[in-house]
Order: sequence, then C-alpha cells, then structure tokens
Amino acid sequence: MENTYPDGEFYICPDCAHEWPIVAADNGEAEDEAAVVRDSNNNPLGDGDAVVLIKDLKVKGSSITLKKGTKVKSIRLVSGDHEVDCKIDGASYMLKAQFLKKA
Repeated sequence: MENTYPDGEFYICPDCAHEWPIVAADNGEAEDEAAVVRDSNNNPLGDGDAVVLIKDLKVKGSSITLKKGTKVKSIRLVSGDHEVDCKIDGASYMLKAQFLKKA
C-alpha cells in the first residue's frame, strides 16, 4: 500500500494496522517464501481460485459488512499487504489471505 511506512524493525500499514518485519521483506529467501500466498488453513492460493470468508469483515469508510461464509470466485493475487483482489456483488475489494479459506 502507498501509506506503508517503516517503524524500527517493522513495516506498518496505517490503513489496517498490520505489521511485518523489515528483515523478512529484505531477505531474498524469505521473499521467495512470501511470494506464495496462503489462506488461513495454510493452503496455497492461486489466481482464479474460489475462496470463502472465515469471519465478518467491516469495510473501512463504509457501513458495508462482508459476511462470514461469503464465497468469492476468481480471485486475483497481487503484491502488497492485502494480497487478494476480488469482486463481491459487483464491487472490488482487496482482502488479506488470513481471512480466507480455499473453497
């Protein structure tokens, strides 16, 4: 994300408050492992997969809540903190893989 900034030993995303170590992002081996996006059950995800939300997610800046159990088809993997780009009910969302499981 464009608002991400380094703070000591971590990168911080002010939009979602996610933190991850700078060392892992700068290390070549860790970057290869990080390139594989995994769901909440540690299954690898790929472009075009179908996933299911494992918890209710509030959409920031809106009164919309994405409900647990919602099936999302044809996901697209992107780089960054929010790894999954998808469409739910005609609207585009960027989601974290930790809130998804492979369908």
